[in-house]
Amino acid sequence: MEDIPRQQVVARIRSENSWWEAPHRIPAPDATLRPRAYLDGFLALVQALTIRRAVLLMGPRRVGKTVLLRHVVQRLIDSGVPPRRVCYVSVDHPLYNGLGLEQLLDSFRDAAGVDPADGPLYVLFDEIQHLREWEVHLKSLVDTHADVRLVASGSAAAALKPKSRESGAGRFTEFLLPPLTFHEYVDLRGRTDALFYIQPEGVRAKAVDDVNREFVEYLNFGGYPELALNPLAQKDPSRFVKEDVIDKVLLRDLPGLYGIQDVQELNSLFTMLAFNTGSEVSLEALSQRSHVAKNTLKRYIEYLEAAFLIKVVHRVDHSARRFQRASAFKVYLTNPAMFSALFTPVGADDPVTPRLVETAVFSQWLHSPELVHYARWDSGEVDLVWLDALQRPTNALEVKWTDRAFDDPSEVKPLIAFCLKHGVPRPMVATRTATGVKTVGGLTVGYLPASVYSFVISRELVSRRNEAVHAAVREIAQTQSSRQEGT
Repeated sequence: MEDIPRQQVVARIRSENSWWEAPHRIPAPDATLRPRAYLDGFLALVQALTIRRAVLLMGPRRVGKTVLLRHVVQRLIDSGVPPRRVCYVSVDHPLYNGLGLEQLLDSFRDAAGVDPADGPLYVLFDEIQHLREWEVHLKSLVDTHADVRLVASGSAAAALKPKSRESGAGRFTEFLLPPLTFHEYVDLRGRTDALFYIQPEGVRAKAVDDVNREFVEYLNFGGYPELALNPLAQKDPSRFVKEDVIDKVLLRDLPGLYGIQDVQELNSLFTMLAFNTGSEVSLEALSQRSHVAKNTLKRYIEYLEAAFLIKVVHRVDHSARRFQRASAFKVYLTNPAMFSALFTPVGADDPVTPRLVETAVFSQWLHSPELVHYARWDSGEVDLVWLDALQRPTNALEVKWTDRAFDDPSEVKPLIAFCLKHGVPRPMVATRTATGVKTVGGLTVGYLPASVYSFVISRELVSRRNEAVHAAVREIAQTQSSRQEGT
């Protein structure tokens, strides 16, 4: 049996990097797609050459990681980096089977004809989880190739994250790319100017009913760029999302990574949790319904969360304290569009829509470093509560797909009581169409449609994240510069 000739590997790398030749542009359709809002922050990490770390791009399937990498390629070329010094390699291609990252790096140099001494090289390894012991290979390259800026991406977050932290401590910088936020969804579809006034003093909806119609579309089709932009895919979201995203995670990624034997059992649990997104569940109730041991259920839920299909939110009581033995918790889909793919698309007035609205509002906060909980006690509940590092409430939000709370403050009585107890200055109520500010029991409460809130907060959070990345890069660079001057 013959090995794959090196020249075929070299030829494949050349074909994957068409921008090496004039006109030095990434190919369509990627070149014509609007970049995701996270591009600016991610690019700052890639361009931080003084930081001796590989950048690890993680996220669920089909959220646009490969397109983001190619947009990085174009930005690097536009910034003056010679095209042949930027290489993209899709590690999962059969031709690369059995090759290590060092061999792929050598093949890139041969294919491009570049000399490392002439300046930095940028190498982007896509779907790196397909390489066995990828973390060892990548760490070795970081340690031995100061002339190469290494970037890697992978969909199997369940495998990437723990290995990154165990083997790549001090060598990898993680960057999470979540499903599309509502702001990105509207922007990718070119609808921002039609729906919102964007002004220095803030964002205002032009017509709430129009924004809500777009928001319901987002609930059904919004998490994945291809689904958001492709009307044909929207006609059969089950085929696009369930077969291409969910089933591959449940049937291939998780069993392969963790040796799960009963895939049907795992799939049944996920379907049950997905249908109850935004609801409080307990291991006891799940065990009784599924006839699966609680310890096994706990492991399954950890796997599903690591695979970025669900997010577990922990409960606090009226005193904002975590329970010592938490028997109940909330589970959200990380992307409401998974619901329509598993079951059926929803309309604005479907009984399940309020829970999907809450799921969508929560999903805007997925990449935020702030700790999000929910509060529940015998006489009340608050949907989302933010705690600082000292477990003190800093903000609270009640999500309603109705305007009743705007006219009748008793609808959000638990929210008012919780915030008065803890000195939360201005809680929010997400409504269906009502906007305004009211004083309730001496407390200032803001009201904003859930759709508008999702747009505004997701736009603000990604801006904050990009700014935080730039600030962190500057701080690390200054620290390293000071150390060099000291020596």
